[in-house]
Amino acid sequence: MAVMKAVELRKGRVINYEGRMWTVIDIKHSVQQQRAALMRTKIKNFVTGQVLEIRLDPEDVIEAPYLETKEYEYLYNEGDSLVLMDTQTYDQVSVDKEMLGDSVKFLTPNTKMSAAVSEGKIITVELPQVVELKVVEAPPVVKGATATNQPKDVVLETGARVKVPAFISPGEVVRIDTRTGEYLERAKS
Repeated sequence: MAVMKAVELRKGRVINYEGRMWTVIDIKHSVQQQRAALMRTKIKNFVTGQVLEIRLDPEDVIEAPYLETKEYEYLYNEGDSLVLMDTQTYDQVSVDKEMLGDSVKFLTPNTKMSAAVSEGKIITVELPQVVELKVVEAPPVVKGATATNQPKDVVLETGARVKVPAFISPGEVVRIDTRTGEYLERAKS
């Protein structure tokens, strides 16, 4: 087991809590008047699916189990599951869409991702931090809108909606941060 401070926790991280493995599904930092900082952390049990909200001090020490990391490639959707292929053995496995959370809306076929594996079972799946997606729908560029820097909503090839600068038009490829869902920049051709 590795140890880390609670402040180092991120969504998708696997931790050992009360003798069992849990995955972090949400973290909110809060500071109350005259009190120390707190981290409200939601964790989900792998076996039972139980979700707990725990409060941690940023300096609390947390145990993280050692997990094997493998590369997988996304193939296709199958209802509430995603079919992934191990890039080394070409074995196909199904995982719950819920494992990716909101970032599933940025998933395109053949996207490579890393997965944490324990005893042959996929525990967590992580998309690359940045993906390049094509804009399929966008309102027309309004003259003068670029001067005021007003973002507009566009639809990407995956169906996801994101805010982008006014100068982006349909057919352009943009870079999106999968952790926040925010536009980063135009993709380099």
